[in-house]
Amino acid sequence: MKQLLGVLGFLALVQGVLGLLHAFTPWHLGLVQRLGFLDGHEVYVSVALVVLAFALFAASDSRRPR
Repeated sequence: MKQLLGVLGFLALVQGVLGLLHAFTPWHLGLVQRLGFLDGHEVYVSVALVVLAFALFAASDSRRPR
């Protein structure tokens, strides 16, 4: 479970950072901008993904190793 939370946190962090790069640079990266129902909210979703990533990392660190 600890490794799963770490992997999910990493994926959320990568997608959040790529979404922010897409919003502030001419690069077309990440999955956030490709989802049509998020049009106009890409920056908010990217920031939320970064925050979610840190929450997942914190949850991963709080888990006991088995």
